[in-house]
Amino acid sequence: MSPETLFWIVPAASLIALLFAAIFFFNMKRADEGTDRMKEIAGYVREGAMAYLKQQYKVVAVFFVIIAIVFGVMACFDLQNDIVPVAFLTGGFFSGLAGFIGMKTATYASGRVAEACRDEHDGLNRGLKLAFRSGAVLGLTVVGFGLLDISGWYLILDNTGLVGGDGVSKLVEITTIMLTFGMGASLQALFARVGGGIYTKAADVGADLVGKTEFHFNEDDPRNPATIADNVGDNVGDVAGMGADLYESYAGSILASAALGAAAVASAHGTYEQGLQMVMAPMIIGAVGAILSVLGIFIVRTKQGATQSQLMAALNRGINFSGVLIALAAAGVLYLLGIPNWLGLWGSIVIGLVVGILIGKVTEYYTSFEYKPVRFIAENATTGPATVIISGIGVGMISTCWPVVFIVVGTIGAYLCAAGDLEFSSHNLSMGLYGIGIAAVGMLSTLGLTLATDAYGPISDNAGGNAEMSGLGESVRSRTDALDALGNTTAATGKGFAIGSAALTALALLASYIEELKIAAHRLGEAPIYLSSFSHESIGSGVTVAGWNIAEFMEHFEVTLMNPKVLLGIFIGAMLSFLFCGLTMNAVGRAAKRMVEEVRSQLADKDVLEGRKKADYARCVGISTQGAQREMIVPSLIAVVVPILTGLVMGVAGVFGLLAGGLAGGFVLAVFMANSGGAWDNAKKFIETGDDEICGKHTPIHDASVVGDTVGDPFKDTSGPSLNILIKLMSMVSIVTAGLNIAFSLL
Repeated sequence: MSPETLFWIVPAASLIALLFAAIFFFNMKRADEGTDRMKEIAGYVREGAMAYLKQQYKVVAVFFVIIAIVFGVMACFDLQNDIVPVAFLTGGFFSGLAGFIGMKTATYASGRVAEACRDEHDGLNRGLKLAFRSGAVLGLTVVGFGLLDISGWYLILDNTGLVGGDGVSKLVEITTIMLTFGMGASLQALFARVGGGIYTKAADVGADLVGKTEFHFNEDDPRNPATIADNVGDNVGDVAGMGADLYESYAGSILASAALGAAAVASAHGTYEQGLQMVMAPMIIGAVGAILSVLGIFIVRTKQGATQSQLMAALNRGINFSGVLIALAAAGVLYLLGIPNWLGLWGSIVIGLVVGILIGKVTEYYTSFEYKPVRFIAENATTGPATVIISGIGVGMISTCWPVVFIVVGTIGAYLCAAGDLEFSSHNLSMGLYGIGIAAVGMLSTLGLTLATDAYGPISDNAGGNAEMSGLGESVRSRTDALDALGNTTAATGKGFAIGSAALTALALLASYIEELKIAAHRLGEAPIYLSSFSHESIGSGVTVAGWNIAEFMEHFEVTLMNPKVLLGIFIGAMLSFLFCGLTMNAVGRAAKRMVEEVRSQLADKDVLEGRKKADYARCVGISTQGAQREMIVPSLIAVVVPILTGLVMGVAGVFGLLAGGLAGGFVLAVFMANSGGAWDNAKKFIETGDDEICGKHTPIHDASVVGDTVGDPFKDTSGPSLNILIKLMSMVSIVTAGLNIAFSLL
């Protein structure tokens, strides 16, 4: 079957995903909202979340307009393609839109999930299905808009005069131009993650430190002024932020693989048909994965009185079902496309799927209170908060080992499957890099389903908050707590999955940076340098790419560890991860300090403390909003400015070092922070269950675990998850500004 015919699966799949997202949304809206008090609480959260997101988008829009103008100026000097400013804006728009729809769904769903849990006979199952399918709106919206954006831009660039030339050269230029809309998605994601993370953790820390440890309130006690801000933060951080984050991972992996596929065929002097096969493969596999994710969503269900392990098994059934089907379908897609090495590339895809599952399992082991690491932290609470923090840091550090091993082994395996061996000849290297890229596509092919498990977490958390604040009683709260505890684990697993996919995507983007440098070099009239081993033939008016030798290209720019510029770039990249985390952690600390002072001030009023007077929730919402808007700008700008400055000062070699150092340091640090934070959180949840002799609320042991949880909050929900966007955004910025790197490195 021709690639052109199979391509139409991509826009069709995007429409199917968006259709089911709409069905799940409207089915959720038809569910019972509950009592008037439940509607009131849900309204507070929804109003706060929408007000915050509207304000954030105003700030982000200013930066997007400024950067688009800069790209337009670069295009005027032939440092970038003319279409890049528009592509950049569409990437940011769809990323933000996906997060907005997911968050809107979550704020409507949480109260309805609490109402579903009131059913004494089937409340747990009804609550699980409603929360999960509401979370699926985000997952399906992300993959739907991602595929729509990708297929739309491909059709525009392929069927208009925006890209000259024909043959493989045209495919290379189309795919490298399409990569640039990923920067818009990445920048939007970073603002969403950093801003949302600061918002939610400022509220969470303030609510816990004062409400739980000083006044011994229950979680989400309506007397606590920071409760509504905390629930709002769950939505803006873990729904809107996560959606924007994984949108750019999803789109980036597909686009990077497509660009590497076109380059691999060009380096082997292949035909246009072969190039089309390689470009279409990641798009079609992503499309098939989106369709099969819908099937997996319908499998998730459980029974009343289910344990945590049974609830997790219910979610895993859907994920595993879709994963197996996608693995089988990918083989069929590659075979139908007629790719000669289809079996090897299928092996790369399967490796990506397996690595994603394994990283999720490791994350689950280190963050679920069903296993020893979290219980070890809980036991350390008997000697105070210091030992809780020490043990949590230790568990997080140890937890980095296996994800790194899986990424290393998986990357080698994906390279070998695609290239055939580890000989780094020009063709082998191109095919091996394509294999790594398509492994990332394999890992993210189940995103419609895996992202649903992540968005499920804040929905169930808010459902518990609504149940507590509405006074629904212990039986309902026990069911929402069961869903919430599962949500903590799925959220931690989702963060591990996001970080793992970021590592593979960043590797593919690093390779794509080479391809963009080639295009930029040709645009500036320097292409012949890299063609000494081959004839220099221009195909039409397009970009000359046939026969480009990667080894000679890298040698020309002195990209070697013997070059001090590369080593200095590695140092800067590794340092940048710590600088970024330090800035975001301190941002949370400053906003949380103001929140603590506000909560203490309000609770000094005995009428508020004793429930006779309603707390002023709006003041706490305002503190979180102002803190997030003010504090998110500097960390986000660093991710854009540093790669540009590095390229201007140290050229291409320095940028390669920066990206390598940022990837290695950022990946390990992100895993550590996410797992430490998740482990601290669930150690507190374990103590709150009362299932062990050390357990029980409102005790010194519980207070110690709350301190650990508050330290872990910015670890797992602000700094840690933002790092995976940082490492991809730096690659995207480098790709888009490759023309500057070339121009200055030739001085």
